[in-house]
Amino acid sequence: MPKPRKALVLLEETPYYHCVSRCVRRAFLCGVDAHTGKSYEHRRQWIIDRMKLLADIFAIDICSYAVLSNHYHVILHVDSGCAAKWSDQEVIERWERLFSLPVLIQRYLGKEPITQAERDTVSELIIKWRIRLHDISWFMRCVNEPIARQANKEDGCTGRYWEGRYKSQALLDEKALAACMAYVDLNPVRAGMAETPEQSEYTSFKERSHFFKKNSGRAKESNTPSGLLPFAGYLRKNMPKGLPFRLKDYLELVDWTGRAILENKRGYIPDHQPPVLERLQVDPKHWLYMTQHFESRFKGLVGASHTLRAVCRKLEFRRTPNLGAVARLLS
Repeated sequence: MPKPRKALVLLEETPYYHCVSRCVRRAFLCGVDAHTGKSYEHRRQWIIDRMKLLADIFAIDICSYAVLSNHYHVILHVDSGCAAKWSDQEVIERWERLFSLPVLIQRYLGKEPITQAERDTVSELIIKWRIRLHDISWFMRCVNEPIARQANKEDGCTGRYWEGRYKSQALLDEKALAACMAYVDLNPVRAGMAETPEQSEYTSFKERSHFFKKNSGRAKESNTPSGLLPFAGYLRKNMPKGLPFRLKDYLELVDWTGRAILENKRGYIPDHQPPVLERLQVDPKHWLYMTQHFESRFKGLVGASHTLRAVCRKLEFRRTPNLGAVARLLS
């Protein structure tokens, strides 16, 4: 029986989560439906635009994404500390960008007289909204529900558009994070939709690499496209907010991996290997395997063996998932 999603979100252990949503009823996000001849390519941009809008509202950042024909991947970074620093006013303003405010909150904002019981209700609502504004389930809900309504309207039908339960994986360390990001960014290459990562439409890799090349002569801060979590360099003291890698190293790693996947059909691995693989202490063959089979090989929690065991004890799991796979591939 699948674990409840809330049991797989452990913000005290990791802020990074890989989420996947898939369509039902043979629905398409992009490409041409062979049965009707209709193109749905424009829907891929719907997903990206919606995620970036929500990243500006929630205390949740986008690390990586890939939007394919009937599903999409996104790796999210939850910044609970940011949500805790928001004033009550800011929480209300952010929530109002998503939903209509109750009359009581409108009266509160208008400084109309309210009773103590009503003040308590206002405080309870703000606490609830603050929690929801750094909650992955609410983020995914706020992506999927408007897209479903928009797609149903375009299709002239009603009913479910997405599978009811999105999948999520907690990424417990930088090895798992790097492998999963590469897996997400390389989806179009593996699917035969692109020959190189730079040509992979509707992926964070293409967006980052093109933006990097365009702005490489400017300040570091300009090398991150709007709506994506920046790269902050390798783990160190007083590290700024961002992914624990150097952008240039990551771009090189994914480019090498994409080419190696195409060349590796007969077991060949290019001699030149990115230095970041040595720093992560991951065997190149294991890396290539993970970046092609991450989602199918790992279920739920992903990280080093000792971390996985500790987290599962805390969650009171009867067994430790993925233990054999992480011992072989990530240790």
